[in-house]
Amino acid sequence: MALKIVVLAKQVPDTRNVGKDAMTAEGTVNRSALPAIFNPEDLNALEQALRLKEQNPGSTVGVLTMGPPRAGEIIRQGLYRGADTGWLLTDRLFAGADTLATSYALATAIKKIGDVDIVIGGRQAIDGDTAQVGPQVAQKLGLNQVTYAEEISVKDGVATVKRHIDGGVETVEAPLPVVITVNGSAAPCRPQNAKLVMKYKRASCPMERTTANDSTVGDYDYLYEERPYLTLNQWSVADVDGDPAQCGLAGSPTKVKAVKNIVFQAKESKTLTASDADVEGMIKELLNEKIIG
Repeated sequence: MALKIVVLAKQVPDTRNVGKDAMTAEGTVNRSALPAIFNPEDLNALEQALRLKEQNPGSTVGVLTMGPPRAGEIIRQGLYRGADTGWLLTDRLFAGADTLATSYALATAIKKIGDVDIVIGGRQAIDGDTAQVGPQVAQKLGLNQVTYAEEISVKDGVATVKRHIDGGVETVEAPLPVVITVNGSAAPCRPQNAKLVMKYKRASCPMERTTANDSTVGDYDYLYEERPYLTLNQWSVADVDGDPAQCGLAGSPTKVKAVKNIVFQAKESKTLTASDADVEGMIKELLNEKIIG
């Protein structure tokens, strides 16, 4: 059975490098001040999508992301690994979206894509850790959903999902179409394919070309005429028939007050040697404090 699969992926700020300029005055993340990476659990989701594509001949995988023009890099990274296409939602009206506005935008885009069998994304993004977007997309589209997935297979229009839950692992079935979110404990994503990197390294959306600080961009205009697949799909709020009042800051009831890099430090420290006396003393102290035992 050929499947039409959409992977929800996000370009996120590297939260390992949060500094004093991480927030704007409006309380949104200052993405231009932080290194941008592919959200880790979305890579796990991409790997599951690519495996389903391999198991079901004729299937296609597309990467859907929302962000500024530079977020087109996420689509390229998907293409480098075996995805077939991608869509970038980019519009000033999308800016500052919380999970409610983000899921609305993604749901409208999925409706525009049409006839999608499986929507798959990471459990959560490292810049929010809410795990809300996937389930909200499912709710807005009226689709079945399965969360915490680690392995996925499809047969006769039914997805079988092995999911990790507290206390063990369970296997569930859900008829297509379905929305699935994937854990970081699922299989890691395959590396980029050298041939695909060479094929798609100049792939970009139109706004990327106009905002890029690269004097050589115009030198490749002929490529986009000769190879239409190098022009990535770029959609605005109007392109997906979205309601501006439900997008971006306007559609976001949640506002972030601050982002800080917090380092936990002990009030007291003690240096121990490997001697029997020190080890015995440490064990006794841990027992007395009821930390162990």
